[in-house]
Amino acid sequence: QVQLVESGGGLVQTGDSLRLSCAASGRSLGAYHMAWFRQAPGKEREFVARTMWSGDGIFYGGFVKGRFTISTDNAKYTLYLQMNSLKPEDTAMYYCAAKMTLAGTWTEWGQGTQVTVSS
Repeated sequence: QVQLVESGGGLVQTGDSLRLSCAASGRSLGAYHMAWFRQAPGKEREFVARTMWSGDGIFYGGFVKGRFTISTDNAKYTLYLQMNSLKPEDTAMYYCAAKMTLAGTWTEWGQGTQVTVSS
């Protein structure tokens, strides 16, 4: 089992940047696929980006369009999401997730970190 703790959210203005972090702990961390999701009030959870700890297999949701970058620090088992040119529609709770297999469901979730972008 993996424990995930997100941090780095906050209140920013349109055009600002934020870097979210997700500290992972547990057994066999290197075997997990990692991802960021987000959920805005009244909306379904939305896929943001995924990667493996090696940095392979990076894939972004269609809305990202070069504004966000997912990365990892293998020494610290920390997942990052660098978000640039933030827009009010990026306002959401951002969650870190993990799973053991590429085709499986995301089984491990953090508690989330709130990002609010004011216009």
